[in-house]
Amino acid sequence: MGEYKLASKEKLNQNTIIKIKDTLIGEGYCTIIAGPCAIESRDNYLEIAQILKEIGVDMLRGGAFKPRTSPYSFQGMGKEGLQIIYEAKMLTNLPAVTEVLDVRDIDYVYKYCDIIQIGSRNMQNFSLLKEVGKIDKPVIVKRGLSATIDEWLLAAEYVLNMGNEQVILCERGIRTFETLTRNTVDIGAVSLIKELSHLPILVDPSHATGKRSIIKPVAKAALAAGADGIMVEVHQKPEDALSDGSQSLTPKEYKSLYLELTKFSHLENKQIN
Repeated sequence: MGEYKLASKEKLNQNTIIKIKDTLIGEGYCTIIAGPCAIESRDNYLEIAQILKEIGVDMLRGGAFKPRTSPYSFQGMGKEGLQIIYEAKMLTNLPAVTEVLDVRDIDYVYKYCDIIQIGSRNMQNFSLLKEVGKIDKPVIVKRGLSATIDEWLLAAEYVLNMGNEQVILCERGIRTFETLTRNTVDIGAVSLIKELSHLPILVDPSHATGKRSIIKPVAKAALAAGADGIMVEVHQKPEDALSDGSQSLTPKEYKSLYLELTKFSHLENKQIN
């Protein structure tokens, strides 16, 4: 066992299952989180939220604060975006997850969302990890672009060490020499995490691949490797998306994915919420 004493399987004799409203995340369940990469407008987000609700989804996602490589790219709608997420939650009765970038925004994100996400670029932002460790809502810790599994688990340890036991890991691909995909999906990491840690683990095949055409097979591979669910990006018109359109599914493509994952999860003895 490494220094991740609280995240280690040796700490608990059973896997952690996290409950948000009627949604369970953890061993034996297949949790599906979906929505656009970024909230672009009130009307568009409320529309896609309703579409996802009708097709089937456990939780909504959407970025209000967007960490972009270029300072000239769309940065999200900020606090206005959080208010839109909250409206979508009330409309659909679904929980929602969004990313926090700055310790100064934690209280505001806490007010409007059910799960707070620490993105890959902030996986080792230790001040941020400590602060979300003080709250009483679940936290998703995404794997860093070039993080080892040890570093990833130690990032989760920062949150756990501050008292927040509701931590969810998310594999989203790592940076390698490959150029045909956005990142390289570390499917083996999912199985290894299941050996090492009691924490739930999701896979984000959208960010992991950057290509909507291979999201479906990667999502199924994630479940076969032991993942407790997936996080996927969906947009009404991906070609017009202000962020990550090439890796966003259309509603039709998402419906196909949802139906296949429903069937596939039964083969893996997982229960759709």
